[in-house]
Amino acid sequence: MDEQFVKEKMQIVRENIGKVIVGKDSVIELILTVLLAGGNVLLEDVPGTGKTMLAKSLAKSIKGKFSRIQFTADLLPSDVTGLHFYNQKKGEFVLQKGPVFTNILLADEINRATPRTQSSLLECMEEQQVTLDGETLDLDMPFFVIATENPIETAGTFPLPEAQLDRFMMKISMGLPGFAQELEIMNRYIEGNPYTTLVDVVTIQELVEMQKWVKHVHIEQDVKEYLLHIVESTRNSTKIKMGVSTRGTLVFMKACQAFAAIRGRNYVIPEDVKYLAPYVMEHRLVLAGGYLKEAEQKAIIQSILASTPVPTEKYQV
Repeated sequence: MDEQFVKEKMQIVRENIGKVIVGKDSVIELILTVLLAGGNVLLEDVPGTGKTMLAKSLAKSIKGKFSRIQFTADLLPSDVTGLHFYNQKKGEFVLQKGPVFTNILLADEINRATPRTQSSLLECMEEQQVTLDGETLDLDMPFFVIATENPIETAGTFPLPEAQLDRFMMKISMGLPGFAQELEIMNRYIEGNPYTTLVDVVTIQELVEMQKWVKHVHIEQDVKEYLLHIVESTRNSTKIKMGVSTRGTLVFMKACQAFAAIRGRNYVIPEDVKYLAPYVMEHRLVLAGGYLKEAEQKAIIQSILASTPVPTEKYQV
């Protein structure tokens, strides 16, 4: 396996998803980056932009198991992870696995559930395992959470706590399509749903092997330092109460490795770091008075990127 194999496979997956999701190549590329890096993604957008269809199309493309949890205020942690129940016929307790035992998990409108239920995903997302009644069970590999939330509607919602947000490698907005793109969507869907014709183009085993391979993508020391200078700037800014954590630094680095592989390289360049920075860092920034507004987040990150010296070496291995 090499970078060309990864690039070609991810391009095939992107094109396959593109049969259903029109005009969102950059979004698909970012989500595949998170998937390859072994992270989880938060999609924040208004309803009807294709978030659910994207998740289902990705699962179908890799021939993976797909589960969906519709988060509501009355959802319990056991509805997410599973529980042991007493089987009278067998005369013993039996494990009923929850929807987290899957490959692609869509946590729909995650901010509608109570903090207690939201926290049931923390162990799953961080350690790919579930602990039920003292028994630790490994989740299927790969395990990838795509969580969605509506940024406009606030009634009946519970903001995601910092610990939960920090476990998402990236936060991405789908955005509404342009005129030409939406016209293309109308043409494609007029006679049926193209999702029904999708076939798998990558096997689960190939994906797991690619996830292992991207961990060896090379990062020069000065590129690591460049990334860390950006992270440290979020911690030292007077406008920010809480900057990017060490966990954030590590997932930032892993995202850069996966992104480089998708672009057909076995080494990371500073442009990878600069491109991914907003997606990795925005949702991790907190002001003294609470979370930053999105426009402020973007402005601060762009200011940090503009003021951080970029390494000028030629990077190749």
